Amino acid sequence: MLTDRVLFIDAEAILLDKPAGLPVDAPRDGSLSIENHLQALAFGFQRWPMPVHRLDRDTSGCLLLARNPRAHKRFAQAFEAGAVEKRYRAVLDGVPEGTAGVIDLALAKVSSAERGWRMVASAKGKAARTHWRLLRASGGRALVEFVPETGRTHQIRVHAAEGLGCPVAGDPVYGRANGAPMLLHAAALSVPRARKGPVSAVAPTPERFIAAGFGDD
Repeated sequence: MLTDRVLFIDAEAILLDKPAGLPVDAPRDGSLSIENHLQALAFGFQRWPMPVHRLDRDTSGCLLLARNPRAHKRFAQAFEAGAVEKRYRAVLDGVPEGTAGVIDLALAKVSSAERGWRMVASAKGKAARTHWRLLRASGGRALVEFVPETGRTHQIRVHAAEGLGCPVAGDPVYGRANGAPMLLHAAALSVPRARKGPVSAVAPTPERFIAAGFGDD
């Protein structure tokens, strides 16, 4: 139950450890999404909580829900202003050169009948910037921490594949899925608030990372 995956809760916010495979928005195929769980996540409030941002379907980890419209507006403004601290972890197919750096690649959306839509690095795209740090390497793979300054669609996935030359393991669009789960996790989130402490939490390392040999350090 998603009610067992709450990392933080107060009168304004819920930080949820979203499981991989569960989309935030209702998909066209009619399968379950976060929307199907909002009533249970109300925890006695008359209003159901509302997602403030999005995580890809196969990305797990910290997802912020606002418990009233005013909080939703403030949190959304914090995301738009780049005031939110986000930290991701990913297992990459390959080991990047160096131990840390910044990926500065603008991203644009492209679409084709054969491959559908995806994001690509393009000078004509929207600015996208991600800090990265190598945490561990083993068996030709690497555990990397990503801290994005911007919040473009698929930013970390494209920056890993095109910026570092090492796609996220299991990525069906920018790497090689081979039936394996995508190893991308929103590990931590912190959203500032003017009149009280930040909404912040750290999501535990998911089982699929542990199974791949990249559990907690």
